[in-house]
Amino acid sequence: MKLKSECKLLYEECFPVTAGNLEHAGEASVKIKRILKKLGIDSDFIKRVSIACYEAEMNMVIYSCGGSIKLEVYNDKVIVVAEDCGPGIADVELALRDGYSTASDYVLSQGFGAGRGFSNIKRCSDSFSIISEVGKGTKLTLCFNISGT
Repeated sequence: MKLKSECKLLYEECFPVTAGNLEHAGEASVKIKRILKKLGIDSDFIKRVSIACYEAEMNMVIYSCGGSIKLEVYNDKVIVVAEDCGPGIADVELALRDGYSTASDYVLSQGFGAGRGFSNIKRCSDSFSIISEVGKGTKLTLCFNISGT
């Protein structure tokens, strides 16, 4: 009988995300992509992680008061935790609907806020959870299983 291999943390880093800063939005996602490349992870896998991270990061830039994205790389999975400090989501079920957006006219004029972020995150990740409290913030936990384990 073969025992399942132990889950080992190989890499961990946290990246700040600044609210409202569309000029630098996506920087954390690019850094995560570079790290995963250096670790020798498959390019198709990296693409899924990068898309989901970018969408989470953009949501934080556009809608939150700022926060962080934490990357954890294990031998069998990658976990991304995006956590912000408010304002929280009043109706998570509604926010998860494809096409739903509360983006400002300015954000929309910049080409963002189409309401596809959560749909892309769910599509790219192997598991996805969201916890949000109005006035406190939102925490997304995304898991990506590395194939072959």
